[in-house]
Formats: sequence, C-alpha cells, structure tokens
Amino acid sequence: MTRLVLASNNAKKLKELDAILAPLGWQLIPQGELGVPEAEEPHVTFVENALAKARHAARLTGLPALADDSGLCVAALGGAPGVQSARYAGEPKSDARNNEKLLAALAPHADRSAHFVSVIVFVRHADDPQPLIAEGEWHGEIVADARGGGGFGYDPLFFVPEFGQTAAELDAAVKNAVSHRAQALQSLVARFARGA
Repeated sequence: MTRLVLASNNAKKLKELDAILAPLGWQLIPQGELGVPEAEEPHVTFVENALAKARHAARLTGLPALADDSGLCVAALGGAPGVQSARYAGEPKSDARNNEKLLAALAPHADRSAHFVSVIVFVRHADDPQPLIAEGEWHGEIVADARGGGGFGYDPLFFVPEFGQTAAELDAAVKNAVSHRAQALQSLVARFARGA
C-alpha cells in the first residue's frame, strides 16, 4: 500500500477518491488525521490552488500528497462559481446556500449549460519540481429544482443528458466512473502506469 496524504478534510471527497484509488494500492490519509490545517487557496485558477494544497500537505507531513481543486463553471455566469464553488454563498460553507445562490443568479438566463472541472495534483515531496497534473471536465446543465439524494455540492442541480439524471441521482459507481474527478484520476493513473 502506498501512503498518500490527501490535501482535504472533505469526507465525501475522500470517499469518492478512495473508491477509485484503493484498488490501485493507494491508501489516502486525510490531512486532518495528520494534524495538517487547510491551506490557503488565494489563486484564481484550479491548478494553482491544487498545487498550493498539495505542496502544503507534503511539506507538513513529509509524505507524497494528492490534492484536488474542483468546482462548477456555468457559462451564463462567466465561469462562476469556479474556484469559489465551495464558498460561493460565503462562510460557513453550505451546499444548500450555494445551490440557492446559483439558482437565483441563473434565473434571468436561458443558457443553463455548465461543467464541472477537477484538477488533481500529485507531488512526491513539497519541492517536487515536476508535479503530476491531471484535469477532467464533466459537461451538463443546471436544472431548476434539486433532484436526488446522492453526491454532494451542486450534484442535485447538475443534469447529465447522457444519463437523463442529475449527478445526485446517479449510482455512485457510475458517477465514480464518469465524473470530472474520475476523468482526472484516470489520467493521473495512466501517467503513473507510464512511469511518470
């Protein structure tokens, strides 16, 4: 088992990532279990925030680190909420308030297209000069009413035409095979397989 520190304290994100990585022999340890506080995320891009989080966790633990920075980008809102997805409605973080704010912001717009983005960064150590960076996108549209009890975040509003369901209605195994995070992880795993 390869031990990696996950630069996140999000239990639902850990469960989703662990389901994908455990069969590969990777043991994810949430940073909170190792006493690592959350890193600052001052950047305007997913890749910069993911890199900052991975380096922070690796620096404080001495372990290789994996960080994911992800969010929802809505076309009619100029890409918002983007990197602010988790805190779109302010502090403290609240999925319900974020979803309410998103629906209110979208109310005057006909274009409901959106996509989730996930950027996953792996660093071997805090000063790794060549971090592995993988990205995934999952395209869909925002529905007017929340549907489904699975997933987290904006999943109940994110309709995936390919399946005719919201991300929150999808079976977890299906979501873990097709989501933005799954795509990014598959890309990262492929790079490991090539000896990157």
